Amino acid sequence: MAGNREFFNRKLHSLLGVIPVGLFLVQHFVINHFATRGASAFNQAAHFMENLPFRYLLEIFLIFIPLLYHAIYGLYIAFQAKNNTARYGFLRNWMFRIQRWTGVFLVIWITWHVWETRVAAAFGAEVNFDMMANIFSNPFMIVFYIVGVIAATFHFANGLWSFAVSWGITVTPRSQQIATYVTMGIFFALTFVGIRAILAFINPDLANI
Repeated sequence: MAGNREFFNRKLHSLLGVIPVGLFLVQHFVINHFATRGASAFNQAAHFMENLPFRYLLEIFLIFIPLLYHAIYGLYIAFQAKNNTARYGFLRNWMFRIQRWTGVFLVIWITWHVWETRVAAAFGAEVNFDMMANIFSNPFMIVFYIVGVIAATFHFANGLWSFAVSWGITVTPRSQQIATYVTMGIFFALTFVGIRAILAFINPDLANI
């Protein structure tokens, strides 16, 4: 019985990491990337998202609850995991370890990001270009957010690979190798989008380098 419960929890954890959490990550990066077109373009995109019908219900049931479950159960998996990179050192074993490291870091990073933006908005602050530019006026926050973006994109891309294996989508070694190339491409593409958005908040000219 306990084995069936753990199997279900791991399957749900994997699924929620892709749908809806992973999709929200992509959408969030796309909205942030509007900053490369200037403050007014970003503010318009951000305000569009804020004015969606049933916004709070969507945030609670499609973002925060799935994210909380994925984070809490992910921490359980991370601290129960038996990493074997010292013995074997294969690529996938390292990916397994980095997946756990990035997961733990992301719990801290996302909590801080939500505090700086969504919680601040609940107390009357406006989530706009000026808010993000003010955050990135601190050099430490620039580094912190860049590391967070890289951790998030790696965790999502590598999680997609694991999702495809655990759900029986990629069964053969050949299909898993192809999935490795595809997910690496997703990692680099999303990292480019995320870091370019950060540079746009710091200085719009940097995003066009």
